[in-house]
Amino acid sequence: MHNAPAPTAVLPPLEKAQYEALSTFRYQLRRFLHFSEQAVKAEGLTSLQYQLLLHVRGFPGRDWATVGELAERLQIQPHGAVALLTRCEQGGWVMRRKGGEDRRQVQVHLLGKGRDCLERLASLHEKELRALQGTFQVANITSFNNTGDDTGQQGAR
Repeated sequence: MHNAPAPTAVLPPLEKAQYEALSTFRYQLRRFLHFSEQAVKAEGLTSLQYQLLLHVRGFPGRDWATVGELAERLQIQPHGAVALLTRCEQGGWVMRRKGGEDRRQVQVHLLGKGRDCLERLASLHEKELRALQGTFQVANITSFNNTGDDTGQQGAR
């Protein structure tokens, strides 16, 4: 887990437009998170359970993740990730497997129920992100920011 940087002593003061931009960003972020909280609740999950499913499916280069990787992605302690993982297993969304090469490693895999639930929720989230596209740009989420224009620069700020 990464710690927040310590505030530096001398920073130039922000302009009014910068405060407005930060305010708009935080507002849009909060709107998206509120939408997400309501959507996952309607599906019978908590926000953290949805995020765990998303991080398992969305882990770069493979369709599983380790407990430590999930703890980092969720920004929680490993023992908290284990407790969350146990609740997700009880819900029938994921399962743990011993690592193939390193038997000490525990891999977390989605089950069919988790995959189906995640697909429904991810589709809703993708639609909501597209609705926020003009106001809310996030670097490196090119699958959302680039919507097929010829330049690949749509939404670039």
